[in-house]
Amino acid sequence: MAQQHTIYFGTYNGPRSKGIYRSTLHGETGHLSAPELVAEASNPSFLALSPNGRYLYAAIEADGGAVGAWAIGADGELTALNQQSSVGTGACHVWVDATGRNVLVANYGDGSIACLPVREDGSLGACATFVQHTGSGPDLSRQDKPHAHAIYTDPTNAFVYACDLGTDEVKIYRFDAARGTLVPNEPAAGKVPPGAGPRHFALHPDGFAYANNEMGLSVTVFKRDSATGALTEIETVPTLPDGLVTANMSTAEMFLHPSGQWLYVSNRGPDTITVFRVATDGTLTTVDHVATPAEPRGFGISPDGRWLVVGGQNDDNIAVLKIDPHTGGLQTTGQTEQVGAPVCVLFAPPAC
Repeated sequence: MAQQHTIYFGTYNGPRSKGIYRSTLHGETGHLSAPELVAEASNPSFLALSPNGRYLYAAIEADGGAVGAWAIGADGELTALNQQSSVGTGACHVWVDATGRNVLVANYGDGSIACLPVREDGSLGACATFVQHTGSGPDLSRQDKPHAHAIYTDPTNAFVYACDLGTDEVKIYRFDAARGTLVPNEPAAGKVPPGAGPRHFALHPDGFAYANNEMGLSVTVFKRDSATGALTEIETVPTLPDGLVTANMSTAEMFLHPSGQWLYVSNRGPDTITVFRVATDGTLTTVDHVATPAEPRGFGISPDGRWLVVGGQNDDNIAVLKIDPHTGGLQTTGQTEQVGAPVCVLFAPPAC
């Protein structure tokens, strides 16, 4: 029997969206079911699942900044558990650590991060650790102060990486999951080129890491020291061809293919996804640029690596693209659906 993939969509509220939606993707045909509302919420943008697949968490871009928690039922329905303040302003990204005992949140508005403990029933406790970033970047129109954009743990759960668009840094913290503490690492950050503005982050199993730069329309490749957490820049490559970049363009989402062979980055403005081939030394070579719905804020890759689903924030369209198993290239399928202002596409792992 063909694999059925469950997908959750985080959205911004509007005439066609009231919260979190769910669809099913057929693993053989790429057919996507019509998204169904499974939880009403105020601007539940980025989503994350607990390792056991029983709970879902969302960055709530309302009420100053918060994180919401839901239990996932046997039928896939969501039951609201609770909501906690993200402490900072403008919660924009969440991540669940490998133990499932903590939810980490990045606050874009004031450039801060926080760690919220997870209770036994999956609900969230009050903030255990709060860190306020400091610094700025050369583009004072957007980098006059810190703007934490995303947060991640490494595979060992020993380090936390937080992209800060305002300071052109990927901040590094030592992480204690048992206590929910974050301690600045030494070295304290990896650097991207001045004015590039790192947005999202991806770790390669062979010891490399990638930051897509929202303002610079580029990807910075790092060598990562698994013992110290340190990031050393190898190269920074553009996501768009020479001469194409204009004002009001920016990168958005980024994911590695499950095989580690390809990296995908979405570009808002030209409305494309750039496909890179990953070399054995971690460096990137452009494979293709593929059209997407308007304003591809979020996309996701199926756990089996066969499908990429991308949402258009500005046209409410969701498109299914097939991944070529030999080149990593993307092929249009004609499979589309609609949901209001999709900004996150989250595939549930097979066990969910």
